[in-house]
Amino acid sequence: MALYCVNRNAQPEGEHEVHNLETCLELPDPVNRVALGEHAICQSAVAKAKLTYPTADGCKICSPSCHNR
Repeated sequence: MALYCVNRNAQPEGEHEVHNLETCLELPDPVNRVALGEHAICQSAVAKAKLTYPTADGCKICSPSCHNR
């Protein structure tokens, strides 16, 4: 299980990136992180993020299997 967060600020293309807090090299500033809790896979973290941010997408650095944009 890994801890995930979503960036409350959208990227230029409109998506809110989901990051693995334990492995990502491109984390948003702490003030811009919304905690998503522990997840075994990035897909469940992205699904939780989509409840608040429908444009949520996995980070291409730490969650490439969830990065679709």
